[in-house]
Amino acid sequence: MLTRVLVVDDSGFFRRRIVEILEADARIKVVGTAANGKEAVALVAELKPDVVTMDIEMPVMDGITAVRHIMASHPTPVLMFSSLTHEGAQATLDALEAGAVDFLPKKFEDIARDRNEAKLLLRRRIRAVARQGSAMGSIAAPAPRSVQRSVPVAPVRLRRGQIQVVVIASSTGGPVALAHVLTKLPADYRYPVLVVQHMPASFTPAFASRLDQQCAVNVREAQDGDVLRPGQVLLAPGGRQMTLQQRGGEVQVVISDGDASLHYKPCADVTFASVASVFGAKSLGVVLTGMGADGREGARAMKQLGASIWTQDEASCVIYGMPMAVAEAGLSDQVLALRDIGPNIAQAGGD
Repeated sequence: MLTRVLVVDDSGFFRRRIVEILEADARIKVVGTAANGKEAVALVAELKPDVVTMDIEMPVMDGITAVRHIMASHPTPVLMFSSLTHEGAQATLDALEAGAVDFLPKKFEDIARDRNEAKLLLRRRIRAVARQGSAMGSIAAPAPRSVQRSVPVAPVRLRRGQIQVVVIASSTGGPVALAHVLTKLPADYRYPVLVVQHMPASFTPAFASRLDQQCAVNVREAQDGDVLRPGQVLLAPGGRQMTLQQRGGEVQVVISDGDASLHYKPCADVTFASVASVFGAKSLGVVLTGMGADGREGARAMKQLGASIWTQDEASCVIYGMPMAVAEAGLSDQVLALRDIGPNIAQAGGD
């Protein structure tokens, strides 16, 4: 199937570069280019592309505003190009909340050490995002807590004491999905929560801070030596690996560089396997939207020791890759819509 793309950037050089890279794949056709967000909004309505690549900082109309207009009038998957800076992280998170489904670094050397590998990754990401165009509108940014409306929840009962920790993994579409889930947890939530989101090192501090502002529970980026506490959410730092160790009567976080050969940093398989080794059956693993199969082998390690595994359903995923890999391996105890995951985690282990 041919993927039709609109390329948006105020730099003519960068537009030409992206067009050349994308059209090297016969399965991708660039149907138009735009130099600012206003042009992009008009061309989306006219050309109806399958995917839009969008710069953030542009004259006339910036990329974040353009994403909001596109989602309001002609919902289309948008892949943002971002700088790996603190300001770039904040802007990219704003774009994801506005409706963009994914992002890539604007500098190709930040995508992959090998330029050809970076080009292949960009083309793969474009095709994957395009396949999920039908899911547009399924995941929107969560409303503020004061105006959130109750929704029907499919109850999943876990006995009191059945779990002692929750670990959540996500990738593409994860930042918004995680906000949906974690904002449902009460301030007095009784379990520690570990989160592995595929994200660059410069983004995870800003993401943790934003989640902390949105949630009743405390959310922060994990640090080496952190002790797991009830009602605290620890986000794995980008570019590192997060594992656990038992020390005395406490469970501590270990942050390390990990195996250099691992593709994902942080890697859900690594963290899930470590949770399994420390908590065994008394753990709940949740795999949300994301590309690839990270989390499947970690979920297998947890499942072999009697842990519970939940996965997000296809209809509410931006990319049904990670949860599909777990479900198709026969490891998922429950397949839940995104709207039901947070409330059920909140109820897990209750009376």
